[in-house]
Amino acid sequence: MLTNLLKESGPREVFCGLTSIVWLHRRMPDAFFLVVGSRTCAHLIQSAAGVMIFAEPRFGTAILSERDLAGLADAQEELDRVARDLLQRRPEIRTLFLVGSCPSEVIKLDLARAAERLNASLSGRVRVVNYSGSGIETTFTQGEDGALAALVPTLPARDEPQLLLVGTLANAVEDRLITLFQRMGIETVRSFPPRLSTDCPPVGRGTRLLLCQPYLSDTSRELQARGAERIRAPYPLGAEGSRLWMEAAARAWGIDEQIIRDTLDPLSARARQALEPHRQRLQGKRIVLLPDSQLELPLARFLHRECGMELVEVGTPYLHRDLMEEELRLLPADTRVVEGQHVERQLDRVRQAHPDLVVCGMGLANPLEAEGIATKWSIELVFSPIHGIDQAGDLAELFSRPLVRHGALAFA
Repeated sequence: MLTNLLKESGPREVFCGLTSIVWLHRRMPDAFFLVVGSRTCAHLIQSAAGVMIFAEPRFGTAILSERDLAGLADAQEELDRVARDLLQRRPEIRTLFLVGSCPSEVIKLDLARAAERLNASLSGRVRVVNYSGSGIETTFTQGEDGALAALVPTLPARDEPQLLLVGTLANAVEDRLITLFQRMGIETVRSFPPRLSTDCPPVGRGTRLLLCQPYLSDTSRELQARGAERIRAPYPLGAEGSRLWMEAAARAWGIDEQIIRDTLDPLSARARQALEPHRQRLQGKRIVLLPDSQLELPLARFLHRECGMELVEVGTPYLHRDLMEEELRLLPADTRVVEGQHVERQLDRVRQAHPDLVVCGMGLANPLEAEGIATKWSIELVFSPIHGIDQAGDLAELFSRPLVRHGALAFA
């Protein structure tokens, strides 16, 4: 049990939940994400996605003007007009997400009422749901949690036995994991979010959900309220965590232990070989993970147990103890875990400790690099295919590479 668990609050350095649109709009090509926000919101998403506006991406921004913010215009009426114009111009859209932002929340714009009104007027031709991508109280990965939680009430009800993988994965990684589960004997394996927004999985008392991402607390709660049962397991990062994750699902289905070993032992052996050159570089190196993506605890477990790194401090924006219970058990009891962020104090502790590597947001990386501290962008881990036993070597390389680069620059 952890004995060094702290909590702090203050100035933060994180992206907002709008950032998750970058991977969600690629996951569901028949969906459109309409942000109700400012020009700053529009610039953030377009820059993060690297998409030119003339490329007709599957996201956009309904700009709140000064008149909207001052309450001099009917923002609800303007939003209806923008949504109708969008759907007329883009008839391929099947699900429209109305995404709240900091400005829309400040002026108390009721997007739930707007979604209800649009659903009534569209008569089922397009499904309209809403969620908040505001960064006032959340970090950027929680945007996905909000989007999926908004979809849960629309899922069909069915009590058939199924394994439901919850959280966005790279398509190739997801296909591989489903194949492995089916090879072990779990016949029906579905994913949420689906690859088409109109192909949502059913949910009911026969559903066992397995979280692929650690930041889906609202989605997990909503699915369990629909009758699903959550399988408790570490998260599928690294060879050890991914194996424990798959074993937990197989045992929930009563799969014979020999079948589990026959399926997973060869994968684990290959993963150990792939990890070895990176472990040699990472062994004994000191690392700080600053709070950003909510992947910090599973990554810390992987880096310590499989790569031999020393954990100086592990930060996380929010610590959902129930969802992180299995991860916390696998960390050394004296690991310094800090929930929340006071960025100035945390940077002071980084400078004092002077670790070999800091995992942090993009805004903090350049200043730390200028001070001679190697860094890794945490947001890159969200966009990379790092889940599963097969990806353990690639995941380790994401941490060994900055050290190699830093050493080369220091030598030069």
